[in-house]
Amino acid sequence: MESKDKLIDMIKTGAPMTLKQQLRLTVDLSTPAILAQLSIIVMQYIDSSMVGSLGANDSASIGLVSTSIWLFGGLLSAAAMGFTVQVAHLIGANRSDDARSVLRQSLVSCMSFSLALALVGCLISGQLPHWLGGNDSICHNATRYFFVLSLFLPFLEIELLAGGMLRSSGNMKVPGLLNIMMCVLDVVFNFLFIFPTRDITISGHIIHMPGAGLGVMGAALGTVLAEVVTCLIMLYFLLVKSRDLKLKGTKGRFIPTVDCLKKAVKIGSPIGLQQVMMCGAYIATTVIVAPLGSIAIAANAFAVIAEGLCYMPGYGLAEAATTLVGQSTGANRHNLSKRFAHITVTLGVLSMTTLGILMYIFAPQIMSFMSPVKDIVDLGAQCLRIEAWAEPLFGASIVCYGVMVGAGDTLIPSAMNLGSMWIVRITLAALLAPTYGLIGVWIAMCIELWVRGSIFLIRLYSERWIKMKTKNQATYQKTDD
Repeated sequence: MESKDKLIDMIKTGAPMTLKQQLRLTVDLSTPAILAQLSIIVMQYIDSSMVGSLGANDSASIGLVSTSIWLFGGLLSAAAMGFTVQVAHLIGANRSDDARSVLRQSLVSCMSFSLALALVGCLISGQLPHWLGGNDSICHNATRYFFVLSLFLPFLEIELLAGGMLRSSGNMKVPGLLNIMMCVLDVVFNFLFIFPTRDITISGHIIHMPGAGLGVMGAALGTVLAEVVTCLIMLYFLLVKSRDLKLKGTKGRFIPTVDCLKKAVKIGSPIGLQQVMMCGAYIATTVIVAPLGSIAIAANAFAVIAEGLCYMPGYGLAEAATTLVGQSTGANRHNLSKRFAHITVTLGVLSMTTLGILMYIFAPQIMSFMSPVKDIVDLGAQCLRIEAWAEPLFGASIVCYGVMVGAGDTLIPSAMNLGSMWIVRITLAALLAPTYGLIGVWIAMCIELWVRGSIFLIRLYSERWIKMKTKNQATYQKTDD
């Protein structure tokens, strides 16, 4: 049986691949990414249950600014993606030296961008919760939480960049395992920082457990410390151990060139604009939900986290799709790109449909794990059962987008995401919330995901994303130095 590296080399060298080999490579690449997504969701579940045990107001203070945190994280991800897609294409074309050149330039570029974003986040942290419509009982903790996470954004950016670079080279295992480690560290740090010193009972034995008793601030510190540790280890594997991208023992320029930056902007700016507008829509949703009260804010935030159990295979398969399609595109193997696209999208739809059914059945139990407040559990469970109907087409949209990013086709898919979100979801949510409350907001979300998944499938099978990349293939035919 061929190894994963051997199968990846078959893409680069133009060797024919059977359907069995394509499926094997897809599973090999997506499994670590899915496990990493699972670990992240488990971390969020545990984080939520820890903070949820403190009460509805503490839960709401984090839920209020969570969409703004997603916005900043999305911008960081877009900046990294502008370089990682270039690297995937260059590795697929068997041009490792050029790929390392892009890596050097990306480190300087992404660090500069993340420092600027961190400054913005720190400056607006005092007013942000008020802008979002939070009341005085939650704004103080929301400000402190957002400030701490903003301060450490450079570490998150380098972690995202290093993980993306490793995945672009076909190494899904290391980023996956390190993301799992980050989740474990986050839980451990949270356990120590959120709660005060106390006695706990395990199997009849009383254990004296130290704790800082920082509450919401402790949750923020636990998250950023886990990110710092993971960032440093991820960099080590990228710069010292990577087969295709290690910089140890090599020489080259770190100052970004115009050509490299132009390509990064061309790839990343549609993604960045999409992240701004998508997270702007999430923030608009938060503004719609905020007047409904702390119970609705907390139920909404917990239900969003709970739904992550369903879409973790979708995002894992999307990461694999970006790598497989990116390398196939770099190798100028468009038929292989299409086959990998169809395989990953089909697996994404099937897996998310299955998990959607389970979420519908066990919605009350899932919500009760995250909050002891009955009203939050009941409202959140209703939301999850509405959203379960959207999971198949949500899966299609997630993986299709990963396919198209891998091909370098980011502008039209980003516009599709934005149009669906703002025209369908926000409009319907604003109309339904005054009458149906949080339930109306989630009905709007479900309808929008049906629309989004449908238009992404239409674009996938029209193959316009392939035609566009063929036309622009020449842009990757010379070195960046």
